[in-house]
Amino acid sequence: MSDTQTLHLSVVVPVKNEAGNIASLVDEIGRACEPMSPFEVIYVDDGSTDGTEAALVLAQQTHPWLRIVRHAHSGGQSAAVRSGVLRARAPVIATLDGDGQNDPAFIPALYGALHEGGEGVGLAQGQRVGRKGRWKRFQSKVANGVRGKILKDATRDTGCGLKVFRRAVYLSLPYFDALHRFMPALVTREGFAVVHRDVIDRPRFTGRSKYGMFDRLWVGLLDMAGVWWLIRRRHPAPTASEEHGG
Repeated sequence: MSDTQTLHLSVVVPVKNEAGNIASLVDEIGRACEPMSPFEVIYVDDGSTDGTEAALVLAQQTHPWLRIVRHAHSGGQSAAVRSGVLRARAPVIATLDGDGQNDPAFIPALYGALHEGGEGVGLAQGQRVGRKGRWKRFQSKVANGVRGKILKDATRDTGCGLKVFRRAVYLSLPYFDALHRFMPALVTREGFAVVHRDVIDRPRFTGRSKYGMFDRLWVGLLDMAGVWWLIRRRHPAPTASEEHGG
């Protein structure tokens, strides 16, 4: 693919120690995004210590649209997403987790929802249904409920990694660790609408989850307070015009 070719979509996938999930998910992303060609997929290897890098290099040999970005050390999921978005060449970004739980087959529906809403829609957010495991459902219910009460963004599934958004809108957001969990509230803060579409949750392909209850809720309380402060301090910018002399 030529660097001068206009891309419709950049898919950003943050991964850490997901060697066993690379090949299958890359194939699925390629099939799902074919209707939106030309596209690119950017895997951000967040300091993996297993065979993730080698698996990505192998996948790149048969998928020319696959790009690889590597962090020298782990910076976390939000940092990995940011690294991918900064290097993306398309005006629209899709993100999904690299463990296979987010099904890429839902990317076209989210992409369509973003465009159907016009320029006023900044984010199409996946909302997981049929989550696997009673404990995960409980975690999400509690975390989303707390976020909804504090941030007034309802009790939607804001933590779902499957998102499609405008790159320019993302770059206008204040960056901090765990930004990916608060994007709906912050996109709304910038004056853009957020639309939700149901997506099916499925078991991860291989390996174990790296996140637990403390990651999803208690550790995020300080971040939530910061987002609440940012929302309250947001005021509409006055209209400015430049005067030209005669």
